[in-house]
Amino acid sequence: MGIVRRAASERGHINIGWLESRHSFSFGQYYDPRHMGYRTLRVINEDRVRPGEGFGRHGHRDMEIVSYVVSGNLAHADTLGSRGELKRGDVQAMSAGTGIEHSEFNGSDVDDVHFLQIWILPGAPGLPTAYAQTHVPDDAKRNRLKLLVSPDGADASLRINQDARLYASLLAAGKSLVHRPAPGRGSWVQVISGRVEVNGQMLLGGDGAAVDDVADVTLAAAEDTELLLFDLA
Repeated sequence: MGIVRRAASERGHINIGWLESRHSFSFGQYYDPRHMGYRTLRVINEDRVRPGEGFGRHGHRDMEIVSYVVSGNLAHADTLGSRGELKRGDVQAMSAGTGIEHSEFNGSDVDDVHFLQIWILPGAPGLPTAYAQTHVPDDAKRNRLKLLVSPDGADASLRINQDARLYASLLAAGKSLVHRPAPGRGSWVQVISGRVEVNGQMLLGGDGAAVDDVADVTLAAAEDTELLLFDLA
């Protein structure tokens, strides 16, 4: 199969004033049967929320939900009693399991908050609910793949209930990295900003790509690039 690009311009798009969101996969009112997810990766929404606005209290079940903050201030509260603010470099992982309600608001009265909301299918239904967050400074992601989320908490990553690993990288122009997935696993690359060549295919900010049936996933930055890489069973 090799690499299949999902162009930024082809994503679902909504703009309702306080929220602008772009959907890599079907979500809400955006439905495309050709793009329902990739392996256990179900949702990648790139959200921008206006100052003082946000998502009121609402519920989820049976989903592993990860938030990656690019800029701004994301204020979180949930029915587990977790409360906090997430800024640049902060990552949040929430296991919705048997059911959880939460809210996510822009904690600033001045600046937008820009973050990626990621949903991953859990390994089983009805698992216990959980919430965790961590801070990963830019230096820890510079010119390397830094593990953010995993099933086993390796390298101080946040745990989720799925055989999936999420990495982040800040790759300087002219630098390259190689990720070697185990046989049978697939990779999804999501570019947040910049330009990066992935196994010979140039990806731009907002682009994603599924990479299957390869021994190496090669990332070569044409300019300073921020990206996420998912390693999925």
